[in-house]
Amino acid sequence: MKKEIKVLAISGSLRQKSSNSALVNAIIALAPENMKFTIYGELGELPHFNPDLDVEEGPAPVEGLRTQLKDADGVLICTPEYGNGVPGVLKNALDWVVSSGEFMNKPTAVISASPSPMGGDKAHASLLLTLNMIHAEIVDGGTLMIPHITLKLNKEGVITNPETKQELQSVLKGLEQACYKNRTHSHNPPGI
Repeated sequence: MKKEIKVLAISGSLRQKSSNSALVNAIIALAPENMKFTIYGELGELPHFNPDLDVEEGPAPVEGLRTQLKDADGVLICTPEYGNGVPGVLKNALDWVVSSGEFMNKPTAVISASPSPMGGDKAHASLLLTLNMIHAEIVDGGTLMIPHITLKLNKEGVITNPETKQELQSVLKGLEQACYKNRTHSHNPPGI
């Protein structure tokens, strides 16, 4: 039996009926049993990033985010696009972990989903820029832009488009493999 992989899933939207939050749940339903997901639900609780507060023992919500990231083998981010960019709340969360390094070499899959024909391409590109800067390990085959998301996900939050379903399963496979590989490397440092 495969060892369990812990994945922290983050939706970049605070909206109650967000397509991206529904997409997170739909992806979890597609995942193999060995992948155990925790949905990060405190995005809206994080204070605005302030370098003066970015200390060893930061604000409690920030410590909570950092702990959950530390405990995860991998991260899945699903984001909408607001005003041609990453939603402020998601960028704010990433700002809080720039100096603390929880994303360093962390296998990360990035999905943007939008009702638009562009699939949130600008948010996707911007998010990848930030994640690369904080040394997240962007998984091979672990990035995806989904245009017309509202036509591919029904009201029950089930993916109705076979191609999208296949693409998401491929992203999950990439994330799973990267997590196993990363775990092997971290437990067997070079030269041992």
